[in-house]
Amino acid sequence: MENIATATDQDAKDLQHLGYVQELLRDMGGFSNFAVSFSVISILTGATQLYGYGLQHGGPIEFSLGWILVSIFTMTVALSMAELASSYPTAGALYHWSSFLGGRGLGWFTACFNTIGQFAILAGIDYGLAQFIASLMGWPTTPMVLTSLYGALLLSHALLNHFGIRLVAWLNDFSAAYHIVVVFVILGVLMFKGFLQPVSFLFKFKSSDGFHPTYSFLIGLLVAQWTLTGYDASAHVTEETHDPRRNAPWGIFLAVVISVVMGFIMLAAITLSISNLDQAVAFGDDAFVKIMNQRLGSSLGFIIVALIAGAMWLCGLASMTSSSRMVYAFARDGGLPFSKIWAKVSSKHRTPSNAIWGLTAFSLILVLSVSLYSAVISIATIALYISYGLPIFARLFYRYKKGMDEKGPWNLGKFSTLISVIAVAWICFIVVLFVLPPNQQAGQIMSSILALFALIWFFAARKKFTGPKFTLK
Repeated sequence: MENIATATDQDAKDLQHLGYVQELLRDMGGFSNFAVSFSVISILTGATQLYGYGLQHGGPIEFSLGWILVSIFTMTVALSMAELASSYPTAGALYHWSSFLGGRGLGWFTACFNTIGQFAILAGIDYGLAQFIASLMGWPTTPMVLTSLYGALLLSHALLNHFGIRLVAWLNDFSAAYHIVVVFVILGVLMFKGFLQPVSFLFKFKSSDGFHPTYSFLIGLLVAQWTLTGYDASAHVTEETHDPRRNAPWGIFLAVVISVVMGFIMLAAITLSISNLDQAVAFGDDAFVKIMNQRLGSSLGFIIVALIAGAMWLCGLASMTSSSRMVYAFARDGGLPFSKIWAKVSSKHRTPSNAIWGLTAFSLILVLSVSLYSAVISIATIALYISYGLPIFARLFYRYKKGMDEKGPWNLGKFSTLISVIAVAWICFIVVLFVLPPNQQAGQIMSSILALFALIWFFAARKKFTGPKFTLK
């Protein structure tokens, strides 16, 4: 116990060096840190919620070649972020990294995009789960039914994160094991039933969107890119993690690697279990549920889908944990309107209570404002990856200007710059790609958001926002 207390004191001193006092409960180990990111990525959430979208925009090849392509480039982003997490372990994460390396203006924009992405990803997870539950139970997918389910799911995550942070920490640990077990259950059941298609079927192209095949394939990459988001969660909980300079980067790295491998195997098994591709494409958003029921029968199919719904709920819980820490950290530095409200920490529960409830409200508003679910997903993916790319770019520019930067114990050595350049290039590519039809509403909303950010910065925040207390020389 004495060693743990000593290490915790050192972690608090490291945080103080970066300009902040220890307010949040530092109670997470390395596995818990990994579990948060692994749970937010949740291959059982993103890949299954958008399975029908993938079939409509590319077909089986999206879940093989498309998954591999996105995974390779996403790994460069994750590696670059892990390196930054080792250097600057604060709950502000991306926002603080940009501020330290590129100045308060870049930090402010990074935080704004990450905040938008955080409540959009929470909205995407919980609204997708609402659709999943309605399909599973055979309920009508009317706006009233879906909105009611969605509101109830958000409420459950907010209540737990506010009042039960120790239970949330336990559930996040449980979630990682739960995801792995459920994936193996799916694989075991489908293998026992026998696959209906040859391996070559995984590389078959099929679409119903009317676009050119190459374009269909590219916009279908949203399935994999949406799934492989949220791994910044490990960085957002560094102020609650022991030895964060090592545990946070390993949490990011392992969460992405394990998700990539297990996601590919799971998607391959599901895709090879399709009996009729034309019929599967016609199922639309309900494709995954109906494919499971067709192949496994209504009873076993119901059990498998219910297990996946449980994983989605755990994913939403972890997303609320991560998102609220980002909002808290930004508000703590005065970056949000009414920052004193959002930066409030519950003295009894030591959780960022007001940030939790603010996220809940804004996530509800977002879904009520956007007509197409895939547009919500696009907004989340684009906003998050812009916030991932800005600090990576800032570090590249800082190195160019200064010739060096601060390295943590977890770093990429001589490959750091090359990997970071590839990561930034990939982010630029997907930001453009995912605002194109059929997700042009995401582009319209993101353009409006960017214009709003610019106005707020030049007429208000530029004069009032001081940014983090810590700055690099």
